[in-house]
Amino acid sequence: MFAIVRTGGKQYRVAAGDKIVVEKMAGEAGDKITLDDVLLAGEGGDLKDVAGLTVAAEIIAQAKGEKVIVFKKRRRHNYRRKNGHRQRHTILRIVSIGSEEKKAKKAAAKTEDAAPAAAEA
Repeated sequence: MFAIVRTGGKQYRVAAGDKIVVEKMAGEAGDKITLDDVLLAGEGGDLKDVAGLTVAAEIIAQAKGEKVIVFKKRRRHNYRRKNGHRQRHTILRIVSIGSEEKKAKKAAAKTEDAAPAAAEA
Protein backbone atom coordinates (compact mmCIF):
# COMPACT_ATOMS: atom_id res chain seq x y z
CA MET A 1 0.00 0.00 0.00
CA PHE A 2 1.24 3.50 -0.77
CA ALA A 3 0.17 6.98 0.28
CA ILE A 4 0.85 10.55 -0.76
CA VAL A 5 1.47 12.72 2.32
CA ARG A 6 2.07 16.46 2.64
CA THR A 7 4.57 17.80 5.16
CA GLY A 8 6.78 20.87 5.13
CA GLY A 9 5.03 22.27 2.05
CA LYS A 10 6.05 19.27 -0.07
CA GLN A 11 4.40 16.02 -1.06
CA TYR A 12 5.96 12.57 -0.72
CA ARG A 13 4.93 9.14 -2.02
CA VAL A 14 5.55 6.67 0.80
CA ALA A 15 5.09 2.99 1.56
CA ALA A 16 5.81 0.95 4.69
CA GLY A 17 9.56 0.63 5.23
CA ASP A 18 10.54 3.67 3.14
CA LYS A 19 13.04 6.26 4.36
CA ILE A 20 12.39 9.89 3.42
CA VAL A 21 14.12 13.20 4.08
CA VAL A 22 11.68 15.99 5.01
CA GLU A 23 11.91 19.55 6.31
CA LYS A 24 12.83 19.88 9.99
CA MET A 25 10.22 18.47 12.39
CA ALA A 26 10.09 18.61 16.18
CA GLY A 27 11.37 15.53 17.96
CA GLU A 28 14.48 13.49 18.56
CA ALA A 29 15.84 10.27 17.11
CA GLY A 30 13.62 7.33 18.06
CA ASP A 31 10.44 9.38 18.52
CA LYS A 32 7.24 8.14 16.86
CA ILE A 33 5.14 10.62 14.89
CA THR A 34 2.02 10.48 12.75
CA LEU A 35 1.52 12.25 9.44
CA ASP A 36 -2.17 13.14 9.27
CA ASP A 37 -2.27 15.07 5.98
CA VAL A 38 -2.79 12.12 3.60
CA LEU A 39 -3.80 13.28 0.12
CA LEU A 40 -4.09 9.97 -1.72
CA ALA A 41 -3.76 6.29 -0.92
CA GLY A 42 -3.87 3.14 -2.97
CA GLU A 43 -2.71 -0.37 -3.56
CA GLY A 44 -1.54 -1.29 -7.05
CA GLY A 45 -3.92 0.49 -9.43
CA ASP A 46 -6.77 0.85 -6.93
CA LEU A 47 -7.33 4.04 -4.93
CA LYS A 48 -8.51 3.93 -1.33
CA ASP A 49 -10.56 6.31 0.79
CA VAL A 50 -8.29 8.65 2.79
CA ALA A 51 -10.83 9.65 5.46
CA GLY A 52 -9.22 8.95 8.85
CA LEU A 53 -6.08 7.53 7.22
CA THR A 54 -2.75 8.26 8.93
CA VAL A 55 0.87 7.38 8.30
CA ALA A 56 2.97 6.28 11.28
CA ALA A 57 6.67 7.16 11.11
CA GLU A 58 9.77 7.04 13.28
CA ILE A 59 12.44 9.74 13.38
CA ILE A 60 15.80 8.21 12.47
CA ALA A 61 17.92 11.38 12.72
CA GLN A 62 17.99 15.16 12.65
CA ALA A 63 20.59 16.25 10.08
CA LYS A 64 21.79 19.11 7.91
CA GLY A 65 21.77 19.13 4.13
CA GLU A 66 24.51 20.17 1.74
CA LYS A 67 25.79 23.74 1.91
CA VAL A 68 24.01 26.20 -0.37
CA ILE A 69 26.06 29.20 -1.52
CA VAL A 70 24.24 32.52 -2.03
CA PHE A 71 26.28 34.96 -4.15
CA LYS A 72 25.07 38.45 -5.04
CA LYS A 73 26.83 40.74 -7.49
CA ARG A 74 26.05 44.03 -9.23
CA ARG A 75 28.17 44.73 -12.24
CA ARG A 76 30.44 47.76 -12.27
CA HIS A 77 29.57 48.80 -8.69
CA ASN A 78 32.15 46.78 -6.74
CA TYR A 79 29.29 45.03 -4.93
CA ARG A 80 29.79 41.37 -4.03
CA ARG A 81 28.24 39.44 -1.16
CA LYS A 82 28.86 35.77 -0.44
CA ASN A 83 26.71 33.92 2.06
CA GLY A 84 25.69 30.33 2.65
CA HIS A 85 23.64 28.06 4.84
CA ARG A 86 22.86 24.39 5.49
CA GLN A 87 19.18 23.47 5.61
CA ARG A 88 18.02 21.33 8.55
CA HIS A 89 16.32 18.02 7.67
CA THR A 90 14.58 15.21 9.49
CA ILE A 91 15.06 11.64 8.26
CA LEU A 92 11.95 9.49 8.72
CA ARG A 93 11.28 5.75 8.42
CA ILE A 94 7.69 4.96 7.50
CA VAL A 95 6.41 2.31 9.92
CA SER A 96 2.86 1.74 8.68
CA ILE A 97 -0.02 3.18 6.70
CA GLY A 98 -3.44 2.67 8.24
CA SER A 99 -6.42 4.28 9.87
CA GLU A 100 -6.68 5.23 13.52
CA GLU A 101 -9.91 3.25 13.86
CA LYS A 102 -8.29 -0.02 12.78
CA LYS A 103 -5.41 0.50 15.21
CA ALA A 104 -7.85 1.23 18.05
CA LYS A 105 -9.88 -1.91 17.23
CA LYS A 106 -6.72 -4.07 17.18
CA ALA A 107 -5.59 -2.66 20.53
CA ALA A 108 -9.04 -3.26 22.04
CA ALA A 109 -9.11 -6.82 20.70
CA LYS A 110 -5.70 -7.55 22.22
CA THR A 111 -6.78 -6.29 25.65
CA GLU A 112 -10.02 -8.31 25.48
CA ASP A 113 -8.07 -11.47 24.60
CA ALA A 114 -5.61 -10.87 27.41
CA ALA A 115 -8.31 -10.18 30.04
CA PRO A 116 -10.10 -13.61 29.88
CA ALA A 117 -6.76 -15.42 29.85
CA ALA A 118 -5.69 -13.55 32.99
CA ALA A 119 -9.05 -14.29 34.68
CA GLU A 120 -8.71 -18.03 34.04
CA ALA A 121 -5.21 -18.22 35.47
